[in-house]
Amino acid sequence: MTVSKNINNPVGQGGGQRKKQSRAERQNNGPHRNLDRQSAAEQKAELVRKMREKAAAAAGEGAAQAGDDTAQS
Repeated sequence: MTVSKNINNPVGQGGGQRKKQSRAERQNNGPHRNLDRQSAAEQKAELVRKMREKAAAAAGEGAAQAGDDTAQS
């Protein structure tokens, strides 16, 4: 039996048993990937927001401590 190299032309499968895949789908770049990218972007935005809040809080604490140090001198 010969081996098919094309997913859209499988040898021995008969006609119409397998969905024709677009080039984008074969490269795992189909419509479902847009949803994955969207959720990944949302997660990244949330992470960036949390990091900025932490940095702002740390900067506020650092400024408060520096102010206390000058007051003690």
